[in-house]
Order: sequence, then structure tokens, then C-alpha cells
Amino acid sequence: MSDKKSIKFNRRNFLKFAGVAGLATGAGVMLPKDALMARSEKGSKGKKMSFDVHPGQLDDYYGFWSGGHSGEIRIIGVPSMREIHRIPVFNKECGSGWGITNESKKLLRGKDAGDTHHVHGSYKDGVYDGKYLFVNDKLNNRVARIRIDYMEVDRILEVPNIQGAHGLFPQRYPKTDWVVVNSEFQTPVPNNASNSAAFNNPQEYYGMHTIIDAERMAVVCQIQVDENCDLAATDYKGKYSMCTSYNIEKGVTISEMLASDFDYLIVFNWERIRKAMAAGKYKTINGVKILDGRMGKSDLTLRIPVPKNPHGVNISPDGKYAVCCGKVSPTTTVVELDRLDDAFAGKIKPEDCIVANPFIGLGPLHTTFDGRGNAITSVFIDSTNVKWNIAKAIEAEKGGEEAKKSNPHIVDVLDVHYQVGHIMATMAETKEADGKWLVSLNKISKDRYINVGPLKPENDQLSDITGEKIRHVHDSPTYIEPHDCIMVRRELIEPHVKHRVEMFEHPLAVTKNSVERKGNHVTVRMTANAPLFGLQEVRAKKGDKVTLIVTNHDEIVDLSNGVAISNYNINFVLGPFQTKSVTFKADKEGVFWIYCTNFCHALHLEMRMRFIVEV
Repeated sequence: MSDKKSIKFNRRNFLKFAGVAGLATGAGVMLPKDALMARSEKGSKGKKMSFDVHPGQLDDYYGFWSGGHSGEIRIIGVPSMREIHRIPVFNKECGSGWGITNESKKLLRGKDAGDTHHVHGSYKDGVYDGKYLFVNDKLNNRVARIRIDYMEVDRILEVPNIQGAHGLFPQRYPKTDWVVVNSEFQTPVPNNASNSAAFNNPQEYYGMHTIIDAERMAVVCQIQVDENCDLAATDYKGKYSMCTSYNIEKGVTISEMLASDFDYLIVFNWERIRKAMAAGKYKTINGVKILDGRMGKSDLTLRIPVPKNPHGVNISPDGKYAVCCGKVSPTTTVVELDRLDDAFAGKIKPEDCIVANPFIGLGPLHTTFDGRGNAITSVFIDSTNVKWNIAKAIEAEKGGEEAKKSNPHIVDVLDVHYQVGHIMATMAETKEADGKWLVSLNKISKDRYINVGPLKPENDQLSDITGEKIRHVHDSPTYIEPHDCIMVRRELIEPHVKHRVEMFEHPLAVTKNSVERKGNHVTVRMTANAPLFGLQEVRAKKGDKVTLIVTNHDEIVDLSNGVAISNYNINFVLGPFQTKSVTFKADKEGVFWIYCTNFCHALHLEMRMRFIVEV
């Protein structure tokens, strides 16, 4: 646990930064000492939960973690915090052959670096349906869809007209027909030579809120706004999506982006968007229908002022509130969603949707929920997880500044190591939030682990939130910026996951071994049954184009076969009944062994064959 010195150090740095940013640093920013010094070492009231998962037992939750700069998704068992599997998405990965096989190259289209941030599941009636996962690539502005039955990517969409594809969220009700993704960086639209006059004029840079058809994985439309679009959320009624914006100034430097005392939560009205699309009220740029959502020019959007440079926006499990966190404000903003209809109709002002601005701490970023009326917010500069009661915050707001002085909404504060970013409780992004486990995804581990060199691990901390106090129970080192996660009850996922693929779902599934030459193109079709490949020798001529198609015919559910070609930079793995293919040029003459990389049999080392390239 951190000590008081670290809290003071963080606070001092924040106040120094706040002075540069031009923020007020008076009494309103001071920490509530008693609350922030609260500790949770004594644990929750009642029986403590254990994170131990003994041999023969299974985790209660699937944790889906974004992989950050690795470009992947990681599957973590909760509460054990064991890394169980990795799903390559936007990255090249030799373990499975992702980025090497023809099937994966077709999806990646030459881009095998990525930056995954937000992974979310598909929904039915506000609860995960076990069908898909969606994740963004902030680097190359893509959205990928993962089939949960195979835990593999089946579609990747490159989103036009945006940069910094960041906040992503699926439709929650009645089911996931749409997925929204935000462009964190404003750019000219279009961003090409035809619009070169805008390159040097940031006032001609725009943000985009993109709506994607979840089944077709195609862009439905984009809503153009002046502001940037950061984190995303959708409501529980299928009526609204939203984004936070921290750059309403259209700044291109930090000081410019901090100039305003407030920014916006921008809300997008889906009914009006559908009507505008049907009425043809759009322009087409780079093949995408773009609607105008700019201030004063559109009734598709509503701007709710929030302080300051907001980041996260999260919806409470009862569907009543959106909670926004201002990175350089010590408060969160609670928006009552039932007021949005009146605000869009002009019956009330957008700011009238705000029902509370509770003090949380220095640098709030993201909020999660326990399903019992409490929110838990990550506080970056203080390095804390702050548990607070939404109803008490709203009640105190009604009582004015005097009622808010003692911060009656704060329930508990847990120190974490250090600089927490995202935070997530089990099932908290659904209407069935169960308030059992909390994960704090911390950026800095600082001496929690043995030294591994200049690139230190980050630190995910698991806490029990079943009681009034947050009880820290486990630390987990993690590799390079996993960023965000969701935790889903096992019974919502496991029944959908298949032990083996449907063999003939792949159109090239091999049942008969053969070598076929057409001109200088050699096609090799081959089966794999441990410990034998279906062929013992393949010949080609130097300069030939070779396509190798392999199907694993082993029926044992956890018996995988590997296929690697010595000195040809080819390596991939096949699960039971799975088919993969590679195409390469036979540009080196000689004898090259094709061998199985996965230990599959007592005679695994003998599972190999010759690839002979003749001059």
C-alpha cells in the first residue's frame, strides 16, 4: 500500500500542473483528509472472498483485457488473475501464425502493428450474449470483431476519415446492431490533397463519431463534430450514444487544449440520425455517409458542459446515470439520462441534465459500479480507487455547498500502486453488475516485482468489493499497457466456446493429400495427424510460388499441430479440425525440413517431412 508521503507527492505535482493549466487551486481542490487516509487492510465486513483457484477448479469470470501496444486481446481468469490465452488481433504472432497465414493476412492487409484500447462484448437486453467481442486499433484506425465461439478474429474494418480510433462501445439494447467508435484526433475531412488548404488551419479539423453495423462490419455513417471525440458509451434503451471531448478548443498544443474552463459530453440521438439518413441529409466522403453534428448546425447532437478535459464516461447499471470524469478537475459529473429527451426537445438546457458534481480526488479518469448504488472511480494523480454513493452525491448537490462540505458520498478510498488508468468491476458494464471483484489497471508497478530492466511491468490489482470497504487481495504484473478490460460471468461465455472448429467451414479444408502444379504455382494440400503429415515430401523449383494448405485431422480437443518450414520464416499452429494456408516464394534451393512445432505425440520430433527446392 502507498504511504502518506506518496499521496502528498502526487498532490503537490497536481497542484503544480494545475497552476500551469490555469486551474483554481483554492480550498475546493483540497483533499478530504479523513476519507483519503482511509485504509482497507481490515477487509470487508463478513466473509472475505478468496482469489485462490485450486487445481481442478475453474475461474468464475472470463476477463478480456486489451493488449495495448501488442495489438492483441488477453484472456485472464478471474479471480485467479492467471493469463489463460492470447488472441492476436492487429499484431503478427508466431504462436498461432497470425500475420503469417493467408487467412490472417487477408484481414490485416499489410498492417501488423496495432494499439488496442477498449474491448467490449456484444449484448442482448443489456447483458453479454456470448457472440462477439469488439476492439479498436488506435494506431491504424481499425475495429476488429472476434468470434467468441473460436476466440479468433473474423473481421477487421478500416474506418475512413478518422485518426486516433479510441473510445468504442456496442449497442446494449435490444441487441448489438450498432457499434460506435470515436476519433480522438481532429483532422481535415477529407484529409488528402483535395483539401490541402485545411492542412495548416486547425479550425478546419473535425472529430468523427462513427456508427458501425455489427453484423456486416461496415460503416453505417459518421457524425462530424468540431470537437474531438474521446471515450464512448451507449445507454440501456438503445436511444443514445455519447462521447467525451477534451479539445473543444481545436487546439494542437497542450496549452491550447487546456484553454477552456469546461469541455463537453456530446450525446448523439439515434432516432434523429436514422431519420436524417432516410432523408438523405448527408454528404459522402471516401465512400462514407457523413452527417453534420456541429454545434448550431444540427439537431443530432447535444452538448453537456463538463469540467475539465474529461476522459471516461460510464453508464450506471440501472441505466439512470452517465458519469463523466474530468482529468484536470477533482470532480466527476453525474448526468441523469432520463432528462436527455427534454434537453433534445429544448424544454430544458443541456446543463440541466447534470444532477451532481461530487468531489472525488485529483485526476479522476474512469468509473465502474458495484450494482448496489455505488460508483468506484480511478484517480490517477492520487493513485487511488474511490468508492462513492451516487444517491448521496445527488442529495448533497441539492443541499448546496454546505451539504457537500464533508463529502458525504465518499464510502471508501483504496491506495493503489501507482497511477491508475482504467478500472473495472465484474459485470459492471451490464445491467447485472454483481459487485464482487474490482480490477485496478495501474500504469506504474514501482518495486512490486523483481527488476526486469528499463521496461518495467505494469500492475493490475485485484480487490474484493463485496463489503463496504474495498479490500485489496492480489497483484498481477502485466506487459505494456493493457489499458482496459471487462469481466464476464463464466456461464455467459463458456457454453458458446467450441472445442474444435467446424472443419468444412473453411472452404479449403483438406481431406485428400495432393500436390498440383499450374505453371509456376505449386499448390500443396496436406493433412496432419500426430505424428504424421499426410505427405512425406514436396518438391518445387526455385522461383515457384507455393501455396501450402493444411488441415488438422486430430479429434482430441487439445491436440494442436504446428507447421514450420526451416529457413522460410513460416510458422503456424492448427487446432483440431482447423485449416490454415500460407503462400510464399520458393526462393532458396536445397532441402528444408517441414516440422511440427507443437509437442503432440511421443514421436513428435519425428513428425517432419522434406521440402526440396530444385534449381
